[in-house]
Amino acid sequence: MQVLIKHRSSQESFGLVEEILGCFGSKIVYLSAAEHDRITADTQAVTHAAFLSMGSAWHANGQFPWETPRWSTGIENVKINVALRIYSNKWHVYAGLAILNPSARSQIKQYATSVTDLFKLMISGNRPEFESRVRTAGEFVFGKHTPNNHMELLLHDEVLERYSLSTPPPPNAESPKPNSHLSLLAMVDSWYQFGIQPYDHIICSTPLFRLWLGAAEYLFRQPHLLDACIDAALGGDSAFREDDLEFTFAARAWSDTVESKQFEMYKRRFEGTQKFFEERGRLKEAVSVGNRMIKTILQRTKDLEAAAEKRAGAGEEAKPKEG
Repeated sequence: MQVLIKHRSSQESFGLVEEILGCFGSKIVYLSAAEHDRITADTQAVTHAAFLSMGSAWHANGQFPWETPRWSTGIENVKINVALRIYSNKWHVYAGLAILNPSARSQIKQYATSVTDLFKLMISGNRPEFESRVRTAGEFVFGKHTPNNHMELLLHDEVLERYSLSTPPPPNAESPKPNSHLSLLAMVDSWYQFGIQPYDHIICSTPLFRLWLGAAEYLFRQPHLLDACIDAALGGDSAFREDDLEFTFAARAWSDTVESKQFEMYKRRFEGTQKFFEERGRLKEAVSVGNRMIKTILQRTKDLEAAAEKRAGAGEEAKPKEG
């Protein structure tokens, strides 16, 4: 796929670029500069903010999550691998995308607001409002879960369990406790608040965004998992409450940093957490595991798109011909 943006260019020059790129046989998508900034904010900047906040929260709690049993399975593997992958890079790779894009700044602020609002409902024990807000956002993004909703998941259990930095627990170990998944609930809520349908941008998305969307989809489109998540968020078990508190602080702090356009502050926050994770020497390994996970999700996306096209083609053939 090729994206073309006609910005401060003559039609002659733009036509020449079209002709050159057309030789590759790729699908060409035309966007305005403003549309590109908005899609970049949708698919990159907010996703980065979520994972940066996770890293900051683990740092604040002094946790190396792959050494903590409750972070050792399923969706947690996506969180750990992607967060460490981001912190293995240079800070300026993400700072410019967030700070210099007005759409990114507003969406990162909304994400922090969604995190804060949901956490307040959790600690106040307001289950009706919390559950209503979570399910309303989920239905907007993923649709109601009905027997007719047969769209396959981007991620599945085998993929989630395969790519782990954690040591497998002993056979007699307790099963990991359900997580409130505040980071995922807030992401879906922020999409809803902005009226963003993430599947509309899947063709222009990054591998990290597809992983994050796949993790949210995995949670919201399996009712028993979403029910357990809501129960964990509002129940008496506070296993993840300290993590959620630090995550809320971190999301607000990253939003404030981006809103203030402070590159130096961004650098200090990023490199401080980066150094913390480097103490365990797992960043390089996380990149390797993350690369394999990304390769799998990209192939999975291609397979699902091909299957959808095949079903669409079969539907067209089944239609009665006119005349």
